[in-house]
Amino acid sequence: MYILSIVLIFIVCLLMVLIVLVQNSKGGGLASSFSGNNQIMGVRRTTDFLEKATWYLAGALLILCILASAFIPRDEIQSESIISEQVQSAVDPTQVPNFPTNPIDVESVEEDAETE
Repeated sequence: MYILSIVLIFIVCLLMVLIVLVQNSKGGGLASSFSGNNQIMGVRRTTDFLEKATWYLAGALLILCILASAFIPRDEIQSESIISEQVQSAVDPTQVPNFPTNPIDVESVEEDAETE
């Protein structure tokens, strides 16, 4: 259902682009080419039709977008996010490393190394 709604959204978008490009707000453009006397629809009726079609397509696009968001596949549900796992396994930066507090006697270390 999700893929069907996405395909319908693309079709509605293409139709809307075509209708918006055909119409001109001042009555000119491609709509004025239908002004012949033998035409069933005059320029005014063509403009009304294009305007209504634009509104209907905009409404259909809104409804299809809401429908598509309702059918988003949610198969891969994780128990915890990856970021929370990284935060929990991170080393505490406030923790001070345990260095020896007594200075090491270099001579005693060298003597221990020689005896071994």
